[in-house]
Amino acid sequence: MHTAPWVHVVPQQGAVPVDLLLSMTGRTYVARLDGRQMHDPDAVFHEFYDELRLPDYFGWNWDALSDCLRDLKWLPADHYLLIVEAADEMLPGDAAGRQLLFRILLGAAQRCSSTQRSEGIGVGRLVVVLSCDAPSVPDLQEQLESCWEDMVSS
Repeated sequence: MHTAPWVHVVPQQGAVPVDLLLSMTGRTYVARLDGRQMHDPDAVFHEFYDELRLPDYFGWNWDALSDCLRDLKWLPADHYLLIVEAADEMLPGDAAGRQLLFRILLGAAQRCSSTQRSEGIGVGRLVVVLSCDAPSVPDLQEQLESCWEDMVSS
């Protein structure tokens, strides 16, 4: 993906070089989410709440999800890796909801920023991997790139 070094779209059973995902030091929290379980916004909130262990004060709406992902102090770790399996199956029939979720993920990862290692490899504190069927990879990348372009142009 050409938009952000902290978001990756890969085919199922695909691979992302571990150097792009994990820092060389510190504690990394890994959460695996299932896009097949995210059939509507409430299901998205439940999946993030359960798998990422969102705090009890989570407000069960898009703004609350964005706030929790942008400020991860409630989940003590140095780095965070979110893996969304079957990402192409999230929010079927709700293009606006999917775009909003992508904007939240991109914004949160950007806010956590990326750091440069001495080897020149950039690693973000929050990295998102979206896994999907191989034929869906280009479409998912295009959706993310469109969201990213909208974000940086506004």
